[in-house]
Amino acid sequence: MDEMVIRAMAKWPNVPAVWGWLSLDRRGAWRLKGDMIPNRAAVDFISRNYAADHHGRWFFQNGPQRVFVDLAYTPWVYSLDGRGALVTHTGRDCGAVDSAWIDEAGTLILVGEPGPGIVDDRDLTALADRLVDVHGKQAEDEFVATFVASPPGAEPELRLDHGGIRVRVGRIDSGEVAASLGFDPHPVENTAGAGPARPARAPR
Repeated sequence: MDEMVIRAMAKWPNVPAVWGWLSLDRRGAWRLKGDMIPNRAAVDFISRNYAADHHGRWFFQNGPQRVFVDLAYTPWVYSLDGRGALVTHTGRDCGAVDSAWIDEAGTLILVGEPGPGIVDDRDLTALADRLVDVHGKQAEDEFVATFVASPPGAEPELRLDHGGIRVRVGRIDSGEVAASLGFDPHPVENTAGAGPARPARAPR
C-alpha cells in the first residue's frame, strides 16, 4: 500500500467502511456505482491499494477508509500483456499458477500468486493454444468442448502449459468458485445501524 495510506490508517483507525459503491467487472475495470472510472490516476491509486481481509473480502484502502469491492466474478482478472505474459488487472505479474479451472461457460480461472482470477475473455483464444492433453499435445476444440460439458470430477484430463509447467485443469461450477477458492464476491455491511457511508474522493 502507499505510505500515505498506511499513515492515514494509523492516524484515523476508526473511519466507517463503505459498502456497495465500488465494483470490479469481468474485464478488470473498476466501476463506481456501475459506471467505469475514467480517471487514470484514480484507477492506479485503487489498484495500488487493493487487498483482502481475513474473511476473504476484497477492498480498496482509500486513506483511512476501507471501501469494499463487489466482484463480478473473482478478485483478480488476468490478461496477456504485450510479451504474452499473464498479468493482473492491476499490472502485477501472475507468477506461478497453483491451479487452473474451467467453469460450465468455458471461463478459465487461474490461481496465480496474487490469488484467484478469471482470464479476460478477449485473451481466451490466445490461451487456448496453451491447453494440452496429458501427452503435451495441443487440445483440439472438440476435446475442450467435451471438457466444458463434463460434470466436475468426470472431465477428461487437461493441462495448461504455463512457463513450461503443465498445470492440471479441473472443471468447476461457477456457483462453487468463491467458496472453493476462498473469497467473498459480494461483501455486505455486517454491523447494525446506519446505511453505508459515501466514499471519500480518491486522491488525484
